Amino acid sequence: MTVPNNNILQFPSAAHVDRIGRLLIPERLMEARLAARITQTELADRIGVSRQAVSSYEQGDKNPEPSVMARIAAVLEQPIPFFTKEARADFGKHSANFFRKVGADTKRRNQACEVYAQWLSATAHAFDSIANYPAVDLPSFEPRGGSYDDDEIEEYAEVTRQHFGLGLGPISNVVRLMEAKGVIVSRYRIEGESIEAFSYWSGSRPFVFLSSVKESAARARFDAAHELAHLCLHRWVGSEEIEDKDRLKEIEREADRFAGAFLLPAKSFPNEVYSPRAESFIDLKARWKVSIQAMVYRAKDLGLFDDRQVTNIYKQISYKKWRTIEPLDRGPRAIPFEEPLLLKRVAELVFQSGRYSIDSFKSDVALSVRDLERLTGYPFGEHGAEIDLSPSLK
Repeated sequence: MTVPNNNILQFPSAAHVDRIGRLLIPERLMEARLAARITQTELADRIGVSRQAVSSYEQGDKNPEPSVMARIAAVLEQPIPFFTKEARADFGKHSANFFRKVGADTKRRNQACEVYAQWLSATAHAFDSIANYPAVDLPSFEPRGGSYDDDEIEEYAEVTRQHFGLGLGPISNVVRLMEAKGVIVSRYRIEGESIEAFSYWSGSRPFVFLSSVKESAARARFDAAHELAHLCLHRWVGSEEIEDKDRLKEIEREADRFAGAFLLPAKSFPNEVYSPRAESFIDLKARWKVSIQAMVYRAKDLGLFDDRQVTNIYKQISYKKWRTIEPLDRGPRAIPFEEPLLLKRVAELVFQSGRYSIDSFKSDVALSVRDLERLTGYPFGEHGAEIDLSPSLK
């Protein structure tokens, strides 16, 4: 059984426990379980009850005993108020989440991500009545046919750069650019899972989740551009298309093509590619902050290299053991990661204003301190008022 940690509120008395037990909201229990990526059977084993009992809790047919409720809170690592408060409002109806993969092998992970998407939207919305988020300023496109062809994607990537007032050179910080255009970005680590990124809309507000386990800042930056592509190209795509593996593969290819075109413009990048040798891309990587392998793929898309040359470059990359870790991914010259900042700055502004206390926010949102810190980047911890014990002379 998991030992309760400091993020879990303990019951101060048996009477209080009994009252809270009767107020358990079944949907919140299921939500916390899905976020923890465990089945009803696994939860039952950890809290010492039958799977049928857990099922009855989630159906609202039965309430857990106070001691069982305490174990549920400990195992799922959420404070008791999480299970007794209705989910907070957010910015509006959620669009489909653009996961990279769907299917039985990713179902548990994707269900957890859907819960985290709801939590991020609700957490950001808690500040919305006090702070002004940047206005959403993203172009939106639709294909002329059933799907985008390569020429359309190249055109729309160029239009997007123009819309943002970018020139033809490297983009200094993709994450900061997205935040400035109204996208709420979070870099969240989900233990034991390999999640690259996903994006969605809540009402009229766009959101992007980025992985915190990437070893390459250049690849993480490409992920951000890939999610920007979904926000601009695929807002009209429904969940039924994403659940179709063949259609999802096509959608992902479109987003990759857009990301390459957005980061490495066709009107400027080709002028800097001067050799089909892998080493020649190291300086280009330092300038454009895009992985060597993504630049080679982009060069192929633009017809700068033929298939034989591309194959030869990839052989060089494999020989040099650059498939996973490339030059500039580690060490003193490593390209730095682009960390989200908007939500952290909003939290700082709101709490410093005195119009919304940290304790009130934590009570309203009712998530664990760990999750609040991971979602927002703000260091919540313990912010109790200091007691002045300074003595004075009579």
